[in-house]
Amino acid sequence: MTVRGPARWQGARLSWGWLGTVPFFAFAILFLIAPTAYLVVGAFQDATGAFTLDNLAGLFSPDIVAAYRISIEVSVASAGLGAVIGFFLAYAIVHGGLPGWIRPTIVTFSGVASNFAGIPLAFAFLATLGRLGLVTLFLRDTFGINIYRMGFNVVSFWGLTVTYMYFQIPLMVLIIVPALDGLKREWREAALILGATKRQYWTNVALPVLLPSLLGCFLLLFANAFGAVATAYALTGSSLNIVPILLYAQIRGDVLYNPNLGYALAFGMILITGCSNLLYIVLRMRAERWQR
Repeated sequence: MTVRGPARWQGARLSWGWLGTVPFFAFAILFLIAPTAYLVVGAFQDATGAFTLDNLAGLFSPDIVAAYRISIEVSVASAGLGAVIGFFLAYAIVHGGLPGWIRPTIVTFSGVASNFAGIPLAFAFLATLGRLGLVTLFLRDTFGINIYRMGFNVVSFWGLTVTYMYFQIPLMVLIIVPALDGLKREWREAALILGATKRQYWTNVALPVLLPSLLGCFLLLFANAFGAVATAYALTGSSLNIVPILLYAQIRGDVLYNPNLGYALAFGMILITGCSNLLYIVLRMRAERWQR
């Protein structure tokens, strides 16, 4: 009796512990797994529900191929620039010897800015860098610089890229700061004792350790930009043909209403972002070995 009692009590405790995970699994099934499965099935069906490969074949039409190309280019540009700028910003607050209040201030702002997207972000950039935006008029009236005559346009490829960087840079800071914290001071001291220069320390010790984290962050930023739709649609409307906007048009019913083609577009996006996130997880697991 003294053995069975605690065993039953431990089993009851474990069952109550599992009960606490029910909201998570319910949320994941209802808003992630089930919609994804619905999209995948719909990508292989026609309007009558019969099996077809026409939707996937439609992905190779010139307009859709161009949309994927532009989306990938915008994602790569914003992820690359965001990763580089975010890395140097994170390095400055971790190893730059700045005052102590700088780091919590930047990290707190990064936590807010990394989630600031959609229509408010698009409006902010239109009010700042639009043709009558605050910065545009300030540069024109004060310094005689007309950025629109120089070729810049907020409703363009580089305009969307700069807008995406607003949340890409803070996200990079939040992700890479723990990796920079993982660079142990003993490694640098040992390298200096052995006669290594600062450049040799970075090329032979620090960068090889940080490389999985840097590549993983780039992939995560790429997936983050590739799936963004609200900001792009609010900023450019239909003037920039990227996949999320094209998908939104197909699902909503603009021009030629073909929801199954929209499912195929979403299926292609799932494959691209899924591969990026999978590689990010692998690289993150590789990077975490140095933080143990």
